[in-house]
Amino acid sequence: MKCPFCGHPESKVIDSRPAEEGASIRRRRECVTCKRRFTTYETVENLPLMVIKKDGSRQQFDRRKLINGMIRACEKRPVPLTTLEQCADEIEQSLRNSLDQEISTKRIGEQVMERLRLIDEVAYVRFASVYRQFKDINTFMEELSKLLPDQRADSEKSKEK
Repeated sequence: MKCPFCGHPESKVIDSRPAEEGASIRRRRECVTCKRRFTTYETVENLPLMVIKKDGSRQQFDRRKLINGMIRACEKRPVPLTTLEQCADEIEQSLRNSLDQEISTKRIGEQVMERLRLIDEVAYVRFASVYRQFKDINTFMEELSKLLPDQRADSEKSKEK
């Protein structure tokens, strides 16, 4: 590591410890020439995720847009913001783990719907209606019919208890 004071290309590590809750490593260094000390941080480099939109254009993945979409779907619903943030974390981690640098909005939307379906069915239907661009009541009813078998199974299980 180049010394910021004298420019010498070599330094030695005096101390090393985790920083930012383990997201980076803080290193205390000393220049081998001028003996002055300085601090460096080592972090993982995240390559940008590019989102391929329906029209073929590309833009950088924005976690805030993901959360805002889920917030709109959960408006006036008993879903805590922390739950939505956790979902966004899971979705982003899943996308990064796939090692693909370009992800379609379809793939992101499907993951959002998958998680919203487990959290709140009304929010799921709201999101699906915008995401899938329901054209009429029939497409809306088709989506609702997918939820009904799950509800019937759940109510039958609770009756058996």
